Amino acid sequence: MPSVESVRMVNSGTEATMSALRLARAFTGRELLLKFKGNYHGHADSFLISAGSGAMTFGVPDSPGVTKATAKNTLMAPYNDLQAVEDLFAKTGDKIAAVIVEPVVGNMGVVLPQKGFLEGLRTITRKYGTLLIFDEVITGFRLSRGGAQQLFGITPDLTTMGKIIGGGLPVGAYGGRKEIMEKLSPTGPVYQAGTLSGNPLAMAAGLTALNILNDNPQIYKQLEQKAVKLAEGFRKNIAETNTPALVNQIGSMLTLFFNKGSQVTTFAEAAASDTEKFAEYFRLSLENGIYLAPSQFETGFISAAHTDDDIDYAIRANREALLKMKKI
Repeated sequence: MPSVESVRMVNSGTEATMSALRLARAFTGRELLLKFKGNYHGHADSFLISAGSGAMTFGVPDSPGVTKATAKNTLMAPYNDLQAVEDLFAKTGDKIAAVIVEPVVGNMGVVLPQKGFLEGLRTITRKYGTLLIFDEVITGFRLSRGGAQQLFGITPDLTTMGKIIGGGLPVGAYGGRKEIMEKLSPTGPVYQAGTLSGNPLAMAAGLTALNILNDNPQIYKQLEQKAVKLAEGFRKNIAETNTPALVNQIGSMLTLFFNKGSQVTTFAEAAASDTEKFAEYFRLSLENGIYLAPSQFETGFISAAHTDDDIDYAIRANREALLKMKKI
């Protein structure tokens, strides 16, 4: 990721995002944060306002324990609604320290950025001197070697990472322009530390994983081919069983939405999905030996370990489950 000129290791995605926000506030001298409905950035107080992931699953968008004083510093906009962002900046742009976004949302199911949305965020933030933070905890090194920012050709000021860079162990990281990162202690006044941050075991596992990805760039093409095959198989089954559902897919990420609409591009459209139908589908999938994330609003991932036979089996199991659901 060329945008990450300097990096600080932490232990989780939550640590990465909350530290990046503190750094952005210190660098800009501003307090407000702009985030998007349904985007999940960990469980730090500032981010638990209309959050995705578990908060969306259980219908608790605002967690108890988050103070009103904290909440008032978090501005909200609908994902993929550039006009709403422009309106907020027109009112209070000189007070917004950072805009944080999942470039491809993975916490209200897979929701892709519409054409011009990410580019628009980059233009607006530069105009107002606001930092653009890409939360690539899910997309980083999953969608491409350079994450979503490489895929879409956008250069954020700060990037947060996690999951994949740990090689199976707990790791997070945040980084960006050197002039911003130099504000961190010990070279600057912004304090952040952690006893287990950058521990040798996690660093060895993470470095090994990233080296494997770096040495095998073809893996991304292979992952996407498998994900496309799975998505197309699901779509064929949906059509043949006349099921009110649709599939969003990009790279190795995909979500089957039990949704009567023609698309899912926003939080409101995702929230209109039938969670009871998904729960039914989850149980039927489990009976077929397929263990999905137990939420309509989590993302599915294809792994390099998945074979073509696995994909074929998943497509057959999907058809069987949809047919059973029609009979119940």
